[in-house]
Amino acid sequence: MTSGATTDAAANSIAGEFVEEARAKVNLTLRVVGRRVDGYHDLESVVAFADCADRLTLLPGGPLRLRTSGPLADACGEVDDNLVLKAARLLAERVEGLKSGTFTLYKVLPVAAGIGGGSADAAAALRLLARANGLATDDARLIEVAGLTGADVPVCVPSRACVMTGVGEKLVALKLPKLASVLVNPRVAVATKDVFAALGLRNGELLVGVTDVIQAIVWPEDGASTGDWIEAFGSGTNDLEEPAKRIQPVIGGVLSALGECRGAKLVRMSGSGATCFAIFDDAAAAQTAAEKVRLAHPEWWVHAGSLS
Repeated sequence: MTSGATTDAAANSIAGEFVEEARAKVNLTLRVVGRRVDGYHDLESVVAFADCADRLTLLPGGPLRLRTSGPLADACGEVDDNLVLKAARLLAERVEGLKSGTFTLYKVLPVAAGIGGGSADAAAALRLLARANGLATDDARLIEVAGLTGADVPVCVPSRACVMTGVGEKLVALKLPKLASVLVNPRVAVATKDVFAALGLRNGELLVGVTDVIQAIVWPEDGASTGDWIEAFGSGTNDLEEPAKRIQPVIGGVLSALGECRGAKLVRMSGSGATCFAIFDDAAAAQTAAEKVRLAHPEWWVHAGSLS
């Protein structure tokens, strides 16, 4: 792994460099509808994005390469396997003369954490390449590459709250209010494929009944209160939570720690874990809860902020 010269995420970009934030993705609900005959899982998920993010820059010109820095750079693994480069290479195969260059990733989000860190980085790379090459972010070639790079990449390209269905490619925008929240990761990696394997669905098997599959999802209307949204989320679930806890029992401890915080209105795991979240009425309650969790578990990654 190479380390870039940038050591501060807030450092000024050099002339000609493009900058994008790669915001953490949070699954407020996640229902596994079933497993298709091709082995992929159909999902229904309400997705929001947090105000914590990796930072990706692109300096156009020269060969494609990636540098990493930041507090969690060592967790990125081999640079050649990074989804940033995968996305860039796939786009170059479809856009003749694509201008790339040097990407620099400042990594602060935990990896294999259920918050789409790598997917958000890849989506940021596609947005940067779109800007550098005069492409629209809804260009059919870019959208195709997003899906080929990873199931969570399409939702991370716009990074806006939505209902995500299919294998992650169908997105319907939602207008969420800002939700005060705390994200906690116990710094253990959880492989998505292992969690789906633990779910144990066979090809072609449905997890929910036919009536549930065809029933329309109804969410609060625009302008609804935070309480209405929290109540709606509470009627949902994350079907991957139980299999993930069997793989990493510490997830249960994270959920308990958040549930014990005063003012926690909803506590749930995001994605395939191990990151969990709690939603609060206001930012002050979220900050107090985060401080409590940090004090009790200084080894955990904790972020207090908002989802939208």
